Amino acid sequence: MKLSETNKAWVLLTPALLFLSLPAYGLFSAIWTSLHENGSFTTKHYRVLFQQEAFWESVGYSVRITLIATVLSLLLGLLLTRAFTSIIQSTKGKLSIWLPMLFPHFVWGYIVLLLFEQSGLISHSLVEMGLISSTSSFPIMTNDQNGIGIILTYVGKETPFVVLMLLPIYAKQQTGYKDLVQTLGGGKWAAFKDAEWPWVFPVLLEAGIILFAFILSAYEVPFLLGATFPEMISVLTYDWFYSGDWNERPLAFASMIITSILIGIVSFIAFSAMNRKRMLLTKGQD
Repeated sequence: MKLSETNKAWVLLTPALLFLSLPAYGLFSAIWTSLHENGSFTTKHYRVLFQQEAFWESVGYSVRITLIATVLSLLLGLLLTRAFTSIIQSTKGKLSIWLPMLFPHFVWGYIVLLLFEQSGLISHSLVEMGLISSTSSFPIMTNDQNGIGIILTYVGKETPFVVLMLLPIYAKQQTGYKDLVQTLGGGKWAAFKDAEWPWVFPVLLEAGIILFAFILSAYEVPFLLGATFPEMISVLTYDWFYSGDWNERPLAFASMIITSILIGIVSFIAFSAMNRKRMLLTKGQD
């Protein structure tokens, strides 16, 4: 029996659809559990969740850490790509960017822990050089309430990702637009703003959405390098889920749903801005 083109497309999509059904089932189960108690519909779990001070502290802390790590990764990625595009395009340059991406996030977390904790390699090196009197004089940069260790880990891990996202833009960029701006009297900032930024912005925004969603919901790095309080929302949710108190498990599901909604809202706003910018570019506007 010969398959039509439409049927062939569905057959080819079947593995992907089966794979996507797993997180879809998990999301549906979380929504169902968070809205039911003893088989009856209820919003009790969300009301209890919104009354938890720890939840709001965690949300604010998580969003702050996520935004800082995302913005720094995007900024460093942009600066590195602009400065070293010709080098990165070579085989050795590409390997230097790809290599950090081969290691999982928890490996980067351990590297940051070994380097930047008070008893780590950097503090001992500074003591040996006589720059500080003891390792206790080294600033607390891991498991701290400011999330410095978490930020360092994600910036180190995600900056190469941003570079790889931006590299095709700069590799194919035509210098004629910049030359035209400078010929008309514009400086370096005008050349960047008018000839470069309109093409870079949609890619940066797309990368920012990916980083925001991943960092906000990630667990291993905040668990390894985070403080006891406040906790990232992923760690707090995990604690509620595995606390042994069955009354807290619906709170964990409700917290997951709120996190998903937050990521969805941010993604919708960002994608709308990105699509609008791309539409203007296709029409020759900026």
